[in-house]
Amino acid sequence: MSLSLPGRRSVLRGSLAASAALTLPTALGSAPAFALSGRPRADWGVQAGDVTADSGLVWVRSDRPARMIVETSATESFRGARRWHGPLLGAGSDFTGTTRLHGLPSGEQIHYRVLLADPDDPRRTGEPVPGTFRTASTRRRQGVRFVWSGDLAGQGWGINESIGGYRIFDAMAKLDPDFFLCSGDNIYADGVIPATQALPDGSLYRNVTSEAKSHVAVTLDDFRGNFRYNLLDQALRRFNAQVPNVIQWDDHEVRNNWYPGEVIGTGTPYPAGTRLNDMAARSRQAFSEYFPISTISGRPDGRIYRVHHHGPLLDVFVLDMRTYRDANSPDDRTTDPQGILGAEQLEWLKRELSRSRAVWKVIAADMPLGLVVPDPVEGKPNFEAVAQGDPGAPLGRELQIAELLRYIKHRRITGTVWLTADVHHTSAQHYDPSRAAFKDFAPFWEFVSGPLNAGAFPASALDGTFGPDRVFVKAPTASNVSPAEGYQFFGEVDIDGDSGELTVRLREYDGTVLFTRTLQPGRVGQ
Repeated sequence: MSLSLPGRRSVLRGSLAASAALTLPTALGSAPAFALSGRPRADWGVQAGDVTADSGLVWVRSDRPARMIVETSATESFRGARRWHGPLLGAGSDFTGTTRLHGLPSGEQIHYRVLLADPDDPRRTGEPVPGTFRTASTRRRQGVRFVWSGDLAGQGWGINESIGGYRIFDAMAKLDPDFFLCSGDNIYADGVIPATQALPDGSLYRNVTSEAKSHVAVTLDDFRGNFRYNLLDQALRRFNAQVPNVIQWDDHEVRNNWYPGEVIGTGTPYPAGTRLNDMAARSRQAFSEYFPISTISGRPDGRIYRVHHHGPLLDVFVLDMRTYRDANSPDDRTTDPQGILGAEQLEWLKRELSRSRAVWKVIAADMPLGLVVPDPVEGKPNFEAVAQGDPGAPLGRELQIAELLRYIKHRRITGTVWLTADVHHTSAQHYDPSRAAFKDFAPFWEFVSGPLNAGAFPASALDGTFGPDRVFVKAPTASNVSPAEGYQFFGEVDIDGDSGELTVRLREYDGTVLFTRTLQPGRVGQ
């Protein structure tokens, strides 16, 4: 499908592309090389995140100690720019930093540029690195468009410059979205990126490599190196400079299928007795250093779940289905107060859904509801997500989801839609009590999209407890299909400001539309 260039950002393409193409360090050690002369450089690009109607967070990484400075303007000329003094960037944060911008005009394109100043001589600044984002509009008629996906650099499929690197980000940028929702697995800390991998036709998939991706992540510097690896990709850096992020995490930010309290019993490739809670704390620190996220900034608990308010049309409820879950198991208990969200997060979600006055309430889940995701361990039929393949009454983690769905129905909360990634294919499921073992809920849709750049896998089995009907699916028949062979996906959500209709489009890596569904506003069930 041929996509036209976005009008609202076309004027920025030259300068943003130039900043994204800055030469990066050839070595990816735990800290930048220190130069005896010169000025601080921001070769890893810039990002914006958690943008609201009047605020936003801007991120940068320096190559040495530096003071972060952000300038904002209504135009690319930066005439009459407003200046924001950010933090001092040093080794304690891996030379990364975030500056909060506030008091911004709603519904406007904000041009920003980041300067890095020598902390001993503020007059010595590096080359400014530009970016842009659009604040949420308080006027409904402007509409909202965003994209979502997940799963980046998994199964050893990394940055392959012969196919355009992480080319899917260029296709997403062409849609000129208000923001990008990443549904988790931003890195694969538990996987290596080899120089080459064999393809079915006998050719080789050639990866950009780094020292950090030559082994699994255990130390804080290992996790930091995983996040830096992705920023080697020019398409991702271009995208980050044009589209703000709303980021959540899942298992591969730490280790496949991890859960709180887990201890690794074997010594390969991790040391025997490794506590996953300790690894998760290191990963969360690196995660907070490499993404601009509002709940992490200034909070000692490092909370990731939050609600992202995007004007009168949209609230996005960003869940954390990893940090507070109970242990993976056969998931067949008849009581399960902790579930996959934890009791505190569940009550928060109920409360915030009830308070929301947005037309649409998107529930951003890092795992699907009715798709069966196994996690077999030593012959035990353990499960990783919510469903466990038993189509009967809710059991285990399904009990918590049933409680939430019942609450949404009885409180008559309108406009709920579920989005997720995780399973490395794309699909659309409609859940209806008329088909379900559990009846006390209103019909709803769940849309799945991904991976961004990882191995693609066959479609997951469905669990009938909540009555899912898979209306659309595209997935390979083989496992671990490479990005060079396709099967990389993202989704688009477009909310019309006049009618309030929400349209979901499931797209391939090049932007081709595979499936479209339009939902009507103001309904408890769809």
